Amino acid sequence: MPAAETLADLAVSLGADAVGWAPARVPAGAVAEYAGWLGAGWHAGMDYLERQLPDRADPARKLEGAASVLVLGVSHAFAPPPVPAGGIRLGRVARYAQTPDYHDQLQPVLSRIEQEAAGLGVRARGYVDHGPVMERLFASGGLLGWRGRSGMLVSTRLGAFVTLAVVLTDLPFGGTDTPHPDRCGRCFRCGVACPTGAIGPERTIDARRCVSYLTVEHRGPVPHDLRPGIGDWLLGCDVCSEVCPWSQKAGPLAGLLRPDPELAHPDLTRFFGVSERKFARDFAGTPHLRPRRKGMARNALTVVGNLRDPAGWPLLDLGAQDPAWEVREAAAWALWRWDEPRRLRALLDDPDERVRAAALSLTSPTPDLGATLQDA
Repeated sequence: MPAAETLADLAVSLGADAVGWAPARVPAGAVAEYAGWLGAGWHAGMDYLERQLPDRADPARKLEGAASVLVLGVSHAFAPPPVPAGGIRLGRVARYAQTPDYHDQLQPVLSRIEQEAAGLGVRARGYVDHGPVMERLFASGGLLGWRGRSGMLVSTRLGAFVTLAVVLTDLPFGGTDTPHPDRCGRCFRCGVACPTGAIGPERTIDARRCVSYLTVEHRGPVPHDLRPGIGDWLLGCDVCSEVCPWSQKAGPLAGLLRPDPELAHPDLTRFFGVSERKFARDFAGTPHLRPRRKGMARNALTVVGNLRDPAGWPLLDLGAQDPAWEVREAAAWALWRWDEPRRLRALLDDPDERVRAAALSLTSPTPDLGATLQDA
């Protein structure tokens, strides 16, 4: 059996829902498009993407002699788990974050493929999507799907709920160098449904407005005018993937990745009254660790401010007394949303000038909802 077929079969046996081979080549047009996106500042605070551009443009920088790429598609289109009893459980978590960190779950799969490749005399190096690799481009070249208008990889079989991993190899590419055809047609449901208008024409995604970016990667307070659009999203956002017709046709398909009820429906009180160290221990190996404790507490208060569900009332007091100024600032905004002027005015005496400034802005006759505060 040829080495390429052996490695592809192994990937399927280890849990991949789809596999394909693509040439380890990044067209100049794709590099220019990506550089233009970075130049426009649409990557927001993800400065590491700029540093990684040379590696993304040339896979041989990560694996000398790279000639082909084995692409793995793993579905995270699982059905939502039941809500555990007890605690304050408000808001939604994106499906990819309802399971233990998929990077940790997929890395052993890639390591096993690397070992098998070495036994076949093939040099290989695997990456999950945090590596400096244009995995969506390779996934299209491997005929797994296409980059949809949402920027997500979309598959006719798996929909848009697809996690990608790649293995760079020095195997000669023996397939057809033709990308998957675009099946979006004139559909723009993802852009219409995006709650913050982050999806523009021609597949231009502005991370500065994306709910997933704002709740996961963004540090410090979220601009006030974007908070209502976050709605009840506690961590990440699935709107563009949920409304995609291909996702709706696919249905629940996940096998390797399984949801954890405590990650899908976390008790929001666990984000308050604990040290960053304890939070890191409690949520080790989960996507909830990425925003850090104060980020998750900030997100929880945004959800409470938007929902104004009585169940979230205790979090307003916890947030107003939190040791992190970013959390107290979020509490000020949530109190404003709840129309609690007396409690909001109490934050005018906060020890941090950034919290005082937010409280003052929100207690003014015409609050500046376009304002944002940055970490000093």
